[in-house]
Amino acid sequence: MQYLFQSQRLGFRNWKAEDLKELFSLCSDSEVMEFFPKTLTEYETKSFIIRMQREYEAFGFCYFAVDKLENQELIGFIGISNKDFKADFTPCIDIGWRLKKSMWNHGYATEGAKACLDYAFDKLNLTHIYAIAPAINAKSEGVMKKIGMSKVGNFVHPELAKDKRLSKCVLYEIKAN
Repeated sequence: MQYLFQSQRLGFRNWKAEDLKELFSLCSDSEVMEFFPKTLTEYETKSFIIRMQREYEAFGFCYFAVDKLENQELIGFIGISNKDFKADFTPCIDIGWRLKKSMWNHGYATEGAKACLDYAFDKLNLTHIYAIAPAINAKSEGVMKKIGMSKVGNFVHPELAKDKRLSKCVLYEIKAN
């Protein structure tokens, strides 16, 4: 398998049409999607893959498909993506992750996010990356801290404003050295 870059245990690549079944399984899992308004349909998952392919073609980055190197198993995504919803810090580049439940608590999100930051700063020459999560998502906030990000504050996400459980979000940032 050709990877754009690797960490110790993970390979990062652009998306393929064949990834749809695995990604749909992940995005239709209610536990994985606990901090999102809803699970995704197969059509929404396919649209996500197409959007990520286009973002990679345009910018050289996206929320990358992530495989375990030992067996090339697709475990989810970790990467960076453009965000342009209305907020005082947008447009911006956001780092994010979503992994299969069976891959939780093995350090993959932290390892992968660190590799993506290295790629963003060293290869793409980006200078500033944000991370956003609902305030109730302590696990994602923990990853943000582990990868060296600093909390900027809280905000009400305009796309989640009507969802009392998810609307209050944390905002973290990290800058290139």
